[in-house]
Amino acid sequence: MNAEFNWWLLILGLVIGAGLVYLVLADASRRESDIAAEEVPLEAAWIASTLRADGVPLDPEIAERVLQLHRDYLASSPPDEDPTDDAADPLR
Repeated sequence: MNAEFNWWLLILGLVIGAGLVYLVLADASRRESDIAAEEVPLEAAWIASTLRADGVPLDPEIAERVLQLHRDYLASSPPDEDPTDDAADPLR
């Protein structure tokens, strides 16, 4: 009877250990796909108010447009140019 109880404790310990490992390693951060279209204006207003508090004037409409452009960029295919190439930098 003692051997069966030891096996039961081993199995229970493995299950509890696996559950704890999952909880520790699970990534609960939000991704672009998790944000609904209805939430984008709220996010834009939050960004605008946060930047305004830091002294950077920004309209919520502009922040919303930037967020939409960011979503479009992430949904597009990767660029053909090497991102480390200075000649391919569109900001220079």
